[in-house]
Amino acid sequence: MYRWSGLQSAVGVGPIVVQNSRYGFKIMKKLPSRRTLLNAIPSLAGAGLLGGVSCSSASAAKNKQTWDKAIDKGLRWVSRIQSRRGHWTAGNYPTAMTALAGCALLCSGSTSTQGPYARNIRRAVDYLISHKARGNGLIGDPKSDSRYTYGHGFAMLFLSQVVGEEEDQERRSELLEILNRAVTFSGQAQTKSGGWGYVSAKDGNDFDEGSTTITQVQGLRGCRNAGVVVASETIEKAKQYIYGCQNKDGGISYSSRNRGSSRPAITAAALASLYSAGDYDSEHVPKMQEYCKKHLYRVTDGSRAFGHWHYTYHYYGQVVYRDGGKIWESFRDRLYDRIVSEQNSASGEWTGNIGPIYVTALSLIMLQLDKGYLPIFQR
Repeated sequence: MYRWSGLQSAVGVGPIVVQNSRYGFKIMKKLPSRRTLLNAIPSLAGAGLLGGVSCSSASAAKNKQTWDKAIDKGLRWVSRIQSRRGHWTAGNYPTAMTALAGCALLCSGSTSTQGPYARNIRRAVDYLISHKARGNGLIGDPKSDSRYTYGHGFAMLFLSQVVGEEEDQERRSELLEILNRAVTFSGQAQTKSGGWGYVSAKDGNDFDEGSTTITQVQGLRGCRNAGVVVASETIEKAKQYIYGCQNKDGGISYSSRNRGSSRPAITAAALASLYSAGDYDSEHVPKMQEYCKKHLYRVTDGSRAFGHWHYTYHYYGQVVYRDGGKIWESFRDRLYDRIVSEQNSASGEWTGNIGPIYVTALSLIMLQLDKGYLPIFQR
């Protein structure tokens, strides 16, 4: 899951042997925590071992300072409004909002055991484990959430990023058990067409659509990265579902049943999920890339006409980030400047569709892509 060879001497880690019959790994020598690497970043950058934001000019350094200030305000706002039970909510989606807010905090470099937001992350994990994880594998509440697969997918993503940094073996085993059940539930909830709907195939008469499918694919990939077995058939069926929703212009329509015109938001999310599934160059991908570049790369006001702006760029940001180089840097500057300009500079949050915690979490994840802490978003 991680590549350590270029960092070992810089952080004082020797050779690492990995082997395990069940999950595929066993740490023979303790790895440095994400927090340790965070503290080592200045020396690593000076040694040329890290990429990220280039500050070779005064203007670039000024931009980074502005972005970092916005990130800090946003993170503090997120930590401040967490409920006593450990969750966040908007639009009556506590599972999804808690998972997204948790991911935003993880992107800062904090873990469940180290860093300024460790307590917030632990409480979020506790909330999902204690209040939302169910015996059938669902992470969510089907009685109060009419679109529970969103929360389930985002929760798989969040918890799969936490487990790799969990130092307590008992808690780690508990998380892996929950994720194993969650993966099983997702496989059983998949429709005959290979997608997912707002609820399981059984509960939703086999209805499916693009956005929930994408959430499941990325969550499943996070679980697979964490050592949980994910059936290749499940991922392959999901990929074929996305391919089947593609229109002649390269974009992706709402669902396999309700085709209609292509949607930039769904196309960007589908492209990110295909990247997560390891599909970078199938015959369908280049057309999707061109479609997104045409409609989204410039980050203009016209993009807002498509709706769900933050959702769209949350996923398209991941796509362009993985391209790297000048393509990413030019896009990043426009995207980050736009995001920062819309922040409430006094309190630190962003507002918009669904609710402040949703928009703020997505904004913070985008603004912290260059930090590269979450394996699911790494190049």
